[in-house]
Amino acid sequence: MRLLLIVLFGLVTSAANAASCQLIGNQTYCDNGFSGQRIGNTTYWNDGTSSQQVGNTILNSDGSSAQRTGNQTYYSDGSSSRTVGSFTYFSDGTSCQRIGNQVYCN
Repeated sequence: MRLLLIVLFGLVTSAANAASCQLIGNQTYCDNGFSGQRIGNTTYWNDGTSSQQVGNTILNSDGSSAQRTGNQTYYSDGSSSRTVGSFTYFSDGTSCQRIGNQVYCN
């Protein structure tokens, strides 16, 4: 879920744990209990992990990563996503929509 959030909020998680989330200032809150705080280009998550954005690359403290090229994002686990307008479509069939500071996923 972390990679997804960073991508959608312009900041990135795997869509496997899709949740609806809200961004308030530098804080992200999800309805599955997941939350994070962004400081600079690093987001610190409530599970003890962190995600850092370096250019178009997201580096996670768990060793996973993502690379964004245009509207496509490629994840180190082999999955990918494509963003079209306010919608993001993941290779596993999950989709999310950003409306203002909210992200809704199926």
